[in-house]
Amino acid sequence: MLTEKKKRTTVLASGVFDLLHLGHVKFLEEAKKAGGENAQLIVIIARDSTVEKTKGRKPVIPENQRRALVESLKVVDEALLGTEGFGIADVVRAVKPDIIALGYDQADMERRVKKYVEDNGLPVKVLRVGKFEAEELDSSSKIRQKIVEKFT
Repeated sequence: MLTEKKKRTTVLASGVFDLLHLGHVKFLEEAKKAGGENAQLIVIIARDSTVEKTKGRKPVIPENQRRALVESLKVVDEALLGTEGFGIADVVRAVKPDIIALGYDQADMERRVKKYVEDNGLPVKVLRVGKFEAEELDSSSKIRQKIVEKFT
C-alpha cells in the first residue's frame, strides 16, 4: 500500500531583520504557526539597497549576514535575499506560498499584497501577525536608541 505524502504548507514572511531581536523571533514563530503542523517557513530578507530606499538609511548589519542569521533560527526553513526594490510578483512567483504573513505594522504592504493576489486569482491567504506584548527592546529602532543613549 502506498502512503500519501501530505503537501507542506508554505508560509512566506519578509522583513529587514536588522539587529535581530525577540520581536523578530516571535513574528516568525507566529507566521509558521499560521501554516499548521507541517508548515515550512521561507523568509525573504530585504536587500541593503531596498532598506536604504524605504527607510532612508542603510542597515547596520549587511544583507548576507542578516540572511544567515535569520536562516540559523530554528523556526526558519530557508531564508533568501529579496529582489532589488522588493517586487511582490517576483517573490510570489518564485516561492509559491500558500500563506503570506506580514508584521503588525505592515498595513500598506498588506493592501498591496492582497491586491496582487486578488488581481492574479492566486489561492494565497494574506494575514498580518499581531503585535506582541511590549518588551523594552522589541524593535531595532529601540535598540539603536538605547545604544545612543548609553554610549554618547
